[in-house]
Amino acid sequence: MRDQLNPIVEKIALLKTSHPANIAVQCFDPEYFGSLDSGLQQRLLDCMRSGLDNPDSEMGCYACLVDDYEVLRPFFAKAISRYHGIDDQSHHVSDWTVPQGDMLDITKFGLPALSLRIRVGRNFADLPLTSAMTLQDRTSLETRMAAVFERLQSNPELAGTYVSLTPGHPNQLTKPEYEKLVADHVIFKAMDADPYLISAGIAGDWPHGRGCYFTRDHSFIVWVGEEDHLRIMCMKKGTKLKLVLDQLHSALQIIERSADSPFARSNDFGTVTTCPTNLGTGMRASIHLNLPHLTAGGSVDRVKEIAAPLGLGIRGMGGEHTPIGADGTVDVSPRARLCITEGEIVSRLYEGIGQLIEAERRLASD
Repeated sequence: MRDQLNPIVEKIALLKTSHPANIAVQCFDPEYFGSLDSGLQQRLLDCMRSGLDNPDSEMGCYACLVDDYEVLRPFFAKAISRYHGIDDQSHHVSDWTVPQGDMLDITKFGLPALSLRIRVGRNFADLPLTSAMTLQDRTSLETRMAAVFERLQSNPELAGTYVSLTPGHPNQLTKPEYEKLVADHVIFKAMDADPYLISAGIAGDWPHGRGCYFTRDHSFIVWVGEEDHLRIMCMKKGTKLKLVLDQLHSALQIIERSADSPFARSNDFGTVTTCPTNLGTGMRASIHLNLPHLTAGGSVDRVKEIAAPLGLGIRGMGGEHTPIGADGTVDVSPRARLCITEGEIVSRLYEGIGQLIEAERRLASD
């Protein structure tokens, strides 16, 4: 077995030189790897498979089992520290309380109702992560969530419809229906053409066990079987960020209680997610902000200069690597996920909105 692994270790050594941005490759320690028994060696390589097959990956690894972050801690702690920019002894604490203790109302900045969105990733503690799930695991997850969604019907804010991508499922979508929901950003795109997800095993058995639950107004959406067991989203056009945060927190509590299995958590890394980039809160909070003067000429460089020191990321209207709106609208979101609380993420977004709007108005008055 060890002789068979030698070429892989040699390949990783070459990739360390050729791909310095691949975090998993850079954090691979041959001495630590050599100290593991053959089973744990294979387990580590399974986690690194996507980054080895696709050396241009940034993170380069996904967890396969809920306890990978603990069992393979010498590797993962280094990779997590490098990506998140934290000390490898840091400890994550969850807290949904907003530090300011107010509603985070953007009318304070003279803004009208805007599109607010918060999403989180969650995985159940009693199942493998999506990178290691069998076909039976995937269909069992979908069956479990069908029962949960039935229970959500009694809540007026969360009552909705479940649609499935699983062939033969009673709620299976037709191709045109699926394409319409993708175009409307309600359901996720097909995963079987993504080389990173294929190598990681996340796209395995596509499209079995995948589906989406959504309310009529699309203000509450749950993806089943994408990168994590669940991606849970709350969206509102409004002015008070805290209302969206509170609704999401309440929905998560209801789902966890109804599922008869706790969500996976780590004492040090918080919410367990398949990709280490989402550990901690597993949260992304964002707002669509119109900044025509800061984005004049179609460039977001000036926006990013202001946003970077605030810990904010700037994306296009359709997500990462997509163009900004023709009117200068951008997607603004705090970058931090780990060693920051849920309340702090939304507060950081609120404070960033204020500073970006101030800079936009200064430029407009020049």
